[in-house]
Amino acid sequence: MAGHIQDRWYKTETIADGKTVRVKTDRHGSGLRYRARYVGPDGTEKSKSFRDGQKRLADQWLAQIEADMARGQYIDPKTSRTTFQEYAERWVAAQTTDVSTRAGTESRLRLHAYPHMGTRPLSSFQPENIRAWSRTLEDKGLAASYRRVIFATVSSVFTAAMDDGLINKNPCRAMSVKAPAAKPHRVRPWSPERVFAVQDALPSRYEAMVDAGGGCGLRQGEIFGLPEDEVDFDTGWVHVNYQVKLVDAHPVFARPKRDKTRDVPLPQQVSHALAAHKKRHPSVDVTLPWRVPTGPLVTKRLMFTTPDGGALIRHNFNKRVWKPALVAAGVLPAPEPGEQVKESREDGMHALRVFYASVLLDGGENIKALSRYLGHSDPGFTLRVYTHLMPSSQSRTKKAVDSMYRAARAGADGPGTAQAA
Repeated sequence: MAGHIQDRWYKTETIADGKTVRVKTDRHGSGLRYRARYVGPDGTEKSKSFRDGQKRLADQWLAQIEADMARGQYIDPKTSRTTFQEYAERWVAAQTTDVSTRAGTESRLRLHAYPHMGTRPLSSFQPENIRAWSRTLEDKGLAASYRRVIFATVSSVFTAAMDDGLINKNPCRAMSVKAPAAKPHRVRPWSPERVFAVQDALPSRYEAMVDAGGGCGLRQGEIFGLPEDEVDFDTGWVHVNYQVKLVDAHPVFARPKRDKTRDVPLPQQVSHALAAHKKRHPSVDVTLPWRVPTGPLVTKRLMFTTPDGGALIRHNFNKRVWKPALVAAGVLPAPEPGEQVKESREDGMHALRVFYASVLLDGGENIKALSRYLGHSDPGFTLRVYTHLMPSSQSRTKKAVDSMYRAARAGADGPGTAQAA
């Protein structure tokens, strides 16, 4: 046995003839009667108390402790009482990802996990608790894709707690617990007419953004952080090395997403548009911290800035510039008086990247090249997202046969046919 059971209501005394008898202690009849005691792997004594009539439970608990030690699955009861929020906050602080990723992780936990499970001890979680919490997220009306990210974050916390020896199982991975299902979503590219209608609705200083996004596939932050000297008009390439992003509500310069820099072909028409933009709206030197708000200051001569020469901020730009242009172009309905323009994730500036991908695929570009130009880390991801935009074998077959028929009929009706007749 890993320890023993102490009966705190009785003690053993030796009487005059050397015999031992049980006598009542001063605590008899009050408080918890049994205390199960054992020495843990760290060499310190551990214990748990039980009420009168629970001697069998105390024995079973002690036997379970012994079995857990033998299997190497022992969990210190003190550490297992650590709450989910206490452990999750330490876990987030120890992450080695970039600052913005940590901020997003902290935000998801703070908004959607801590209010529901933050005060519960890690060792107390059962699959039913996770199922109930997951249903709560669904009832909030959160998108399935976002709920999957939240669920994955919470599961990662439990996995780390297992690795650190605080719990034996991850309740998020129980057979009866299902992660929020990903709903299939096919991106639908804008038509060229819509792209240019939105461009025409933008203020003059931002029109060429549509060319950078729809003609080179740049992300919104990469357009905001596009320096003049990264556009090589002579060789026909755009070097995508920077973006403007928000970290703790402060704009900073940083590398593109996942630190993946890249070179993108600069089509002639886009080159003309960007060159014309430079003449109308000369680039401006903008100084921002590098990567984090406390980072060293870096100055870049940006092609797109606010009217007063500052860095563009995503939320402000979307609200004050992009959405009004969508309304003016008829993409989104005009809001009622006193209301805001409705949310439409598929009509954000990311729509320009989707349009770019659709144009390249329709033109016969291969997935590997498209993935490189878009800055994706895996061509397989590009294929999964955009495969439905690729010309199907059926359409290629029809096109080939139709071309053959047109060529044959043109030859049959030509001058040679008339002369033979």
